Amino acid sequence: MKVIYWLAIFIVLLIIEIVTMGLTTIWFAGGAAMAFLTGLVGFGIWIQVGVFIVVSTVLLVLTRPIAVKYFNQERQKTNAEGLIGQQALVTEDIDTIKAKGQVEIRGQIWSAKTDEPDGKIQKNTIVVVNGIQGVKLIVREKGEQPGKE
Repeated sequence: MKVIYWLAIFIVLLIIEIVTMGLTTIWFAGGAAMAFLTGLVGFGIWIQVGVFIVVSTVLLVLTRPIAVKYFNQERQKTNAEGLIGQQALVTEDIDTIKAKGQVEIRGQIWSAKTDEPDGKIQKNTIVVVNGIQGVKLIVREKGEQPGKE
């Protein structure tokens, strides 16, 4: 394997990392860079591959937990599970029996119901999202304990 291939692998992995910003290939880019340098010094292909594997593994094991802890801290969940535990405002009376009710959360209107089969919550009440069932939020009045009978 020509040494230039390690440089090409390094560049490709670096481009993937820049595009995805997901801390997924940076460890292997470091391994490819070290394998490239090992090849420049004159070591054979098996030493280069070994250096690539060892350096990539060491970087992954030692630095990934630190990187995950300190990078992208401001990222918010973009999926619906990010709504669980958040407060919402009831915009239409919630009546679980009649399958009616809506809440507004983060500027979006969602259908809502309670966990109780005959649950009702009045308009303009602040509620907390307990879960999601299909396209409906499962809510309870703020201050009410989950599972309260």
